[in-house]
Amino acid sequence: MQDWFTQNIASLFTDITAETVMNWFVFNPKEPILFNTALFLGLFLVFYSFYITLKNTFYPRLVYVILFSLFFYYKSSGIFFLLLLGSSIVDYNLGNLVHRTQSEVNKKLCLAFSVVLNLGFLGYFKYTNFVIDTYNSVSGANFAFQKIILPVGISFYTFQSISYIIEIYRKEIEPTKNYVDYLFFVSFFPQLVAGPIVRAKDFLPQIYQKSNVTKDDINRAFLLIIGGLIKKTVISDYISINFVDRVFDAPSSYTAFENLMASYGYAIQIYCDFSGYSDMAIGVALLLGFKLPTNFRTPYQSASITEFWRRWHISLSTWLKDFLYISVGGNRNGTFAGFLFPALFFFGLIVWGITYAPVSNIPLMIAIASTVVFALTFLLSKDRERTMFTNVNLMTTMLLGGLWHGASLRFIIWGALHGMALAVHKIVMEIFPSKTENKNLFFGGIWKVISVLLTFHFVAFCWIFFRAKDFDTALQVINNIGNVTFDIQQWLVIGEGYKNVFLLMAIGYLWHFIPEKWVEAMQSVFKALPIIGKAIILGLVYWLVYAMASAGPQPFIYFQF
Repeated sequence: MQDWFTQNIASLFTDITAETVMNWFVFNPKEPILFNTALFLGLFLVFYSFYITLKNTFYPRLVYVILFSLFFYYKSSGIFFLLLLGSSIVDYNLGNLVHRTQSEVNKKLCLAFSVVLNLGFLGYFKYTNFVIDTYNSVSGANFAFQKIILPVGISFYTFQSISYIIEIYRKEIEPTKNYVDYLFFVSFFPQLVAGPIVRAKDFLPQIYQKSNVTKDDINRAFLLIIGGLIKKTVISDYISINFVDRVFDAPSSYTAFENLMASYGYAIQIYCDFSGYSDMAIGVALLLGFKLPTNFRTPYQSASITEFWRRWHISLSTWLKDFLYISVGGNRNGTFAGFLFPALFFFGLIVWGITYAPVSNIPLMIAIASTVVFALTFLLSKDRERTMFTNVNLMTTMLLGGLWHGASLRFIIWGALHGMALAVHKIVMEIFPSKTENKNLFFGGIWKVISVLLTFHFVAFCWIFFRAKDFDTALQVINNIGNVTFDIQQWLVIGEGYKNVFLLMAIGYLWHFIPEKWVEAMQSVFKALPIIGKAIILGLVYWLVYAMASAGPQPFIYFQF
């Protein structure tokens, strides 16, 4: 034990040099700061020890957190922390203008300028090369791609800034009392780079409340951080490095069964990765006395695609509903913007089918079938006009939601599939409404299981487009999965070769489907432990993270968005 301590712990301190210390504070694009790194743990412990002494102050505490948040963002994205500062100054002042001006026209102008400016920055960094590539493909031109680095988390803090000024315009909130308060809201480091997306009306009141971290808050924070670390590093990273990435990089080099298992693997990988980050963010915020919204509620237990979007990335889905879906008409009105994007999508789909018709009729059949199915989702409805508005606006929301995730055809397809599924589910529920009185019957339970399995497999199928490096790779994976045959001997051999990966996948899914009562029982046991016991468990988890990090800490998947 003493030898292990000397080799693994004492060496951490004896190996420290001036260059090592400098690297702690200087941005390294190859090693951005992550919640699951020893550097963050060390820096946060130092930060938190001083934070505690400031808990009864107001502006000193806010300024202290802002400085650490800006440093955290600098360590994540380098010089782009200046972009965050610049946009925050503009949005803060525009928010004040919207609030103070009496003219409705001027209010709308300020609002429009803020939205266009924020989306303009987002569009430049995220979609410039996508636009160039699309223009080159359509026109035959050969414009060179730009060397643009995407600032980490720009999509998240852009959405927060937009929601702030829209909520002021809608008179749901008043502006912050000063710039410091606003900068604290928009730069709060636990959720800055990958969410949850925080709404101003939920977060701003907490700034002005007295800081109060209860024992229950600390217990829940420890549980969330421990669970998030295990999800991210032990399950997600290991599955990714040792299996999923390899198969998706060269799907044709692997068997059909391996392609199928990689699809299941990615489904649990992205859940553990993203929900793990959200759990850690919520936990760290709790330690600071702030409550962030729940972002995931066991989404793969959903019995429909509508329920899935009430459980998956909740902060994004509610943001899209409140600020995009309702803005283009919701379930009441049709607008030009609401009809534009579905029209462009289905037109492009048919053009794609016609283009590939000389090679194969399948693309054209898919294009026509998709268009007909979507049309039937409102033509079969009793209230055709209202259902048409609803489904068209849902499709617009999901198409733009897909594009928000990335400037690529595969993300648009991913969003379109979910938009189609939401529309189909609505018409199915209208034609075959569920009967509450049969809810607890045996066959009702069987149907619930079938519904959960169908929903999960649809979501897992859509994840293939989300994960693949391009559209052609996604089609390769789907084609390979279509060739799966029942060969138990082959499956056993593959299972033996990937036994650790498949074991962690099984643990991930079992964890996801654990009954709520079991979770509450484990939480009660943890809460009953003395603080030293909780600290030991947290230390063991970090040791486990260190031991499992075979290729170094892996960036969170949603950092790229």
